[in-house]
Amino acid sequence: MIEKRNFYINGEWISPAATNDFEVINPSTEEPCAVISLGSQPDTDAAVAAAKAALPGWMATPVENRIALVEKLIEVYASRSEDLAQAMSMEMGAPIDMARTQQSGAGVYHLKNFIRAAKAFQFERPLGDHAPNDRIIYEAVGVAALITPWNWPMNQITLKVGAAAISGCTMVLKPSEQSPLNAMIFAEMMDAAGFPAGVFNLVNGDGLGVGSQLSAHPDVDMISFTGSTRAGTAISKNAADTLKKVHLELGGKGANVVFADADEKAVKRGVLHMMNNTGQSCNAPSRMLVQRPIYDQAVETAAEVAAKVAVGPALEEGRHIGPVVNELQWTKIQDLIQKGIDEGARLVAGGTGRPEGLNKGYYVRPTVFADATNQMTIAREEIFGPVLTMIPFDTEEEAVEIANDTPYGLTNYVQTQDGDRANRMARVLRSGMVEMNGQSRSAGSPFGGMKQSGNGREGGVWGLEDFLEVKAVGGWATE
Repeated sequence: MIEKRNFYINGEWISPAATNDFEVINPSTEEPCAVISLGSQPDTDAAVAAAKAALPGWMATPVENRIALVEKLIEVYASRSEDLAQAMSMEMGAPIDMARTQQSGAGVYHLKNFIRAAKAFQFERPLGDHAPNDRIIYEAVGVAALITPWNWPMNQITLKVGAAAISGCTMVLKPSEQSPLNAMIFAEMMDAAGFPAGVFNLVNGDGLGVGSQLSAHPDVDMISFTGSTRAGTAISKNAADTLKKVHLELGGKGANVVFADADEKAVKRGVLHMMNNTGQSCNAPSRMLVQRPIYDQAVETAAEVAAKVAVGPALEEGRHIGPVVNELQWTKIQDLIQKGIDEGARLVAGGTGRPEGLNKGYYVRPTVFADATNQMTIAREEIFGPVLTMIPFDTEEEAVEIANDTPYGLTNYVQTQDGDRANRMARVLRSGMVEMNGQSRSAGSPFGGMKQSGNGREGGVWGLEDFLEVKAVGGWATE
């Protein structure tokens, strides 16, 4: 078992102010795999103070130099990618092959996209030809607290750290206590890349402790949080007294609208997308809306595909899904599957309990419900597990109404070979992202949602802008 008790503050690994041990559980075995210390108020204060002290120097560092350090970080990342994959597989249950490609690979992907965006970004620019003595200056928001989740750890850490670093912000990272080991490796990487002391700091802790302390801290200028809508609401309230900037990337209940003219792989693609990362993705296509002429066949296909999804231990190589992250999540998912049965949805694949042959570990059976209505609990709540809910519809207008009838608005999906219809749907679906016919968003595309899925955008130029303030200057001296 790994023991990691130190925090990275002001360029040094230091011991916590008080011993508050937390066991990290391997969800494949239900056994402890690491012990960390959760931070207290003095730890939070020390990290914020280090970031505040480093801010003037880091803001004054030419952006070219900040970009160069992120480029160095990418080099270091390549040398530690296997370490990151092993850590994430063990602590949050990503199958090792998937951890190496998707989980670890996401980090370097985002860092490269930020560098591309930053090199083309005008941090100082004229207002316009009509105002030769006006300038617009983009400068760092200040000290940014970064609170990241367990389900896509490196994806979220790099989306925040990369943008904040290039923008000139200094940082305090609080990773999820459920998956802290990859974040501690990342802190070692930041140190090896040569970031100045205090620019990046890491304090482990839980939401009620370090998370709340950062949200309310008077010397924190911005909170960037990814996690549940419930926690996002609490953070917003906690941050209100200091009027700090709050960026929220929260939950989702995406609709995957499959029209009768969808390509023949659309249903299978949707099921496998739902099951990826064991359903633990905020942008998962968890509601499959199917036009009635192909509905019965779609249900049959979905059931067959789900039945073939293998489930197994995270550290075993191969194409399978792993466990969900912990007992709390497993129990919640079981309760929601039972709720779907009780409310009258038709169970066509999976169900409650562990998959056959897996008696230990937080494994969930890949599950598909058919004949649901959009008012059922399984269609309203974010399950965050490998559970798909299928709902029939007749017309395009009905599909839009069902898809938008949710408090969430992160990602929706459209499957049709009618280009005009696809574009119409993209315009009327109330979500921050729409993906069509299996075409994912391109490099540098903004990630974020509407309604209770949050605010702000991550990735590319929009991710940089989230960590920047806009300063208008009149009377700029010109040659």
